[in-house]
Amino acid sequence: LVLSIAQGVLLNLGEIEDPETGKKIENFALARHNIDLLGLLQDKTRGNLDKEEQKLIENLLYDLRMKYVSQCQGG
Repeated sequence: LVLSIAQGVLLNLGEIEDPETGKKIENFALARHNIDLLGLLQDKTRGNLDKEEQKLIENLLYDLRMKYVSQCQGG
């Protein structure tokens, strides 16, 4: 689930092509929504994940947030 949501963020940031159309799209509002959703999942599962799972979600969120900021600033 986490990786699927993360892939959606990358798709909406224009980082990867839409598998159906083969085109890159940008929908920053939806990307932000999915990042917030991952943050919510992180909060709600805190204390219930093993170290590897916790590290995965932390690293994904950090990377996706940095990509989001970079894309929104035109970089």
